[in-house]
Amino acid sequence: MKMTKNSSFYLINAVSSILILVFLFWLIYFREGGSASSRATLMLPTINAILNSLCAALLIAGYIAIRNRKNKLHEILMLAAFCVSALFLISYVYYHSVQGDTKFLGEDWIRPAYFVILISHILLSMVMLPMILSSLFLGITGQLTRHKKIAKFTLPVWLYVSITGVVIFFLLRNFS
Repeated sequence: MKMTKNSSFYLINAVSSILILVFLFWLIYFREGGSASSRATLMLPTINAILNSLCAALLIAGYIAIRNRKNKLHEILMLAAFCVSALFLISYVYYHSVQGDTKFLGEDWIRPAYFVILISHILLSMVMLPMILSSLFLGITGQLTRHKKIAKFTLPVWLYVSITGVVIFFLLRNFS
């Protein structure tokens, strides 16, 4: 079977996304975090929330740009959102490699609300990476019809994960 440019990309996308998800799952749920925390490490959740907020703002601006047919601006904003998300992922991995899992200590009604938000955030973040990579690949390679089809699903998922990341930060900050 002949591998096309698209099929090669999708194979690499699938394998790398699965490896990243397995690594994150191991890092957060099975690896013990260290007990020593520097002042800089303790700032990372705040930095991550800022990165998620910035990503959400860039996504909204990118959506507005494409709706106004400002294609070049849309490209720049979406690539910036991707870069901000990549910085977030690096910071997130580093933080959890040092700190381990963060326990939620809230009680009463806030506990189930938190876990509904957290579980939906986790599940959607698992499909978000391959969706983002596919959307970017299709846009960059000029396959705009296919790009539009997947981007209409990628945008709301990416936006939801970015915003709920900030919500989770505030809930953990106020109830843990």
